[in-house]
Amino acid sequence: MDRYEKYKDSGVEWIGEIPEGWEVKKLKYVADANPSNIDKKSKDNEDSVLLCNYVDVYKNEFISSELNFMKATASNDQITKFILEKSDVIITKDSETPDDIAAPALVVESFDNVVCGYHLTHIKPKTISGDFLFRYFQSKYLNSYFEISANGVTRYGLSVDKINSALILNPPRPDQTAIADYLDRKTAEIDQLIAQKERLLELYEEEKTAIINQAVTKGIDPDVKLKDSGIDWLGEIPEGWEVKKLKYLTTYFKGFAFKSIDFKKSGIPVVKASNLKKKIVVNISSHIAFDNQKVEFEKVKLENGDIIVSTVGSKPDVKESAVGQLASIDKIFSGAYLNQNTVCIRPISCVSYKYLKFAFFSKYMRSRFDAISLWIANQAYLEVDRLRDIEIPYPNDKQQTAIVHHIETETTRINAKIDKTQKIIELQKEYRTALISEVVTGKIKVTQEATL
Repeated sequence: MDRYEKYKDSGVEWIGEIPEGWEVKKLKYVADANPSNIDKKSKDNEDSVLLCNYVDVYKNEFISSELNFMKATASNDQITKFILEKSDVIITKDSETPDDIAAPALVVESFDNVVCGYHLTHIKPKTISGDFLFRYFQSKYLNSYFEISANGVTRYGLSVDKINSALILNPPRPDQTAIADYLDRKTAEIDQLIAQKERLLELYEEEKTAIINQAVTKGIDPDVKLKDSGIDWLGEIPEGWEVKKLKYLTTYFKGFAFKSIDFKKSGIPVVKASNLKKKIVVNISSHIAFDNQKVEFEKVKLENGDIIVSTVGSKPDVKESAVGQLASIDKIFSGAYLNQNTVCIRPISCVSYKYLKFAFFSKYMRSRFDAISLWIANQAYLEVDRLRDIEIPYPNDKQQTAIVHHIETETTRINAKIDKTQKIIELQKEYRTALISEVVTGKIKVTQEATL
């Protein structure tokens, strides 16, 4: 791609050379940055507004009336100061990790009743294009500065001084407009490709679920004779199979209500309901120190082959409801402890733990969780006794082994496709970030003609 005719030293090591005619200025000289103090709590004698909050900004690049803002209240002074106008830039001012801070969003229309909310900094451009500034906030250069500048231990934040001191490139206005227009078009093209690949991942996951569901409810022999299972929601099952309640195939124990003061950064891992994502255990952050072991903790120690089920959460009809989230325990988390609001289902010798795992991963089991969940005190709740009364198809040992082999073979094949697709997505995202960074710092020349 083209470069500008002449370059000069920016005076900033991590930016390097910039085109002649461009300037480097601190943010405070090109825009006003104000951390918001409006929270979602209602207060007396204050006007009702809509609140653009942390999630709105973190999950969306563009803030428009298409978003579903929450209701809040604010004083007249707050409304005047934090009302959202077209070309404003909003950034997140704290995060769980320093490399994920100052995520930006661009306000693409003016509002008369939507304000910038808590955990956000409202940036109003003065002598710079908001469209360009938004893209500059997406560059790896500014991301690195904010990562280094963030302070914190368990959660990291940015002071307004650090935000105001950020070094911003300030090209001539025509260049700013050309850059913003070009990146709008190119990122939209990349995002479309990423969306297509992400949809492909969804289809792969649906294929895996269909294979599992078919195998554990109908077997893997297409010519097998079927019989009525005697259960409406299960339908027909292969001849020779039985139907058994989980309580005759498993034992169980509920998670322990550990005290938060006992959690440390190292020691024996504690598996919480929030760690159950996509049928695996993720993001363990709580541990029980090795010098703080108690006899009662041994009662909730996990083993390889255990199935963990979350028992409290959002309504069952919510997609990916927190009730009935699952994880299969492997050798990595064997020996870990189980926290409250979960139950461990442990297979006994008469059933293959791998077959039981796939039975739990089936659409059939998810439908049973949704059907038996109760709605108590604004939360959905899964009673252990009702869970253990769920009936599942029960083939003999040889058939269980064959089913497990079939599912593992097919999922390995599909997982290879998933890995390849995920790598393509990662490369596209890396290219997107690199393109933005190169263009906003003048390493690549963009003219108005290039945006047409």
